[in-house]
Amino acid sequence: MAAAGALQTGRARLLSGPCAVRRPGPAAWLPTAAGGPALRRNYSSEGKTEDELRVRHLEEENRGIVVLGINRAYGKNSLSKSLIKMLSKAVDALKSDKKVRTIIIRSEVPGIFCAGADLKERAKMHSSEVGPFVSKIRAVINDIANLPVPTIAAIDGLALGGGLELALACDIRVAASSAKMGLVETKLAIIPGGGGTQRLPRAIGMSLAKELIFSARVLDGEEAKAMGLISHVLEQNQEGDAAYRKALDLAREFLPQGPVAMRVAKLAINQGMEVDLVTGLAIEEACYAQTISTKDRLEGLLAFKEKRPPRYKGE
Repeated sequence: MAAAGALQTGRARLLSGPCAVRRPGPAAWLPTAAGGPALRRNYSSEGKTEDELRVRHLEEENRGIVVLGINRAYGKNSLSKSLIKMLSKAVDALKSDKKVRTIIIRSEVPGIFCAGADLKERAKMHSSEVGPFVSKIRAVINDIANLPVPTIAAIDGLALGGGLELALACDIRVAASSAKMGLVETKLAIIPGGGGTQRLPRAIGMSLAKELIFSARVLDGEEAKAMGLISHVLEQNQEGDAAYRKALDLAREFLPQGPVAMRVAKLAINQGMEVDLVTGLAIEEACYAQTISTKDRLEGLLAFKEKRPPRYKGE
């Protein structure tokens, strides 16, 4: 019964929101304007070094790019109660901030992206605490997946269990060839609980996903690229941040595009992938309609006519 209720809730979410469509049939209701009131920024441009999560709003030519840097070296960036709380707070602050254009999730700890659950902390939990805590992890990872702007996971080191699930929630994943990735939970007689059983098959296909989860196999960057788990693989550099540098290059490519268009394009793709093609095309139509009345669309046409770069404001 609980699973059926969750399924109905998921369907209800799909049929609501700015690019909602009524099913059956391709008719779509007129969506509201994209975005919402921006929240006051809760973080300075440079996070404190001792923080387990550093939130950096980049400036100058990188303005609009936000970097979430996991900085929990003593725990191999594992997902502790405190880190999950910090991630939740950061995501809440970012999701309605219309100044944010792209978010990069990376590690500030050399050789580690995120080692998954904090097993030392988990071992101290009563069995009745485990389920609710895993639900919190799942909820935060879902919130990351539902961020309205492009998200990029820069995997410069170990990404196991919940660490890989965190990366799977991002729109794009890039990794160093030396990085190690895997959903290894079956080794601990459990299963992936942060969305891995659902997002991995959507990323690489059901058969390969089952093979990796059943075997708890760990892949390097080259193997992950060959399976389609990541979009780009780089030779690691001396600084140990090759994946982050590639993620930053990608984020810079995204910056010149229309902000409203980027948000509704992501929404159209995400919602469309969960439905049949006819319904997906109706979702695209509803999302396209959101861009027609924007000032940015008119600015794009004028800039093209005047042969100059557009100056988009997200309006």
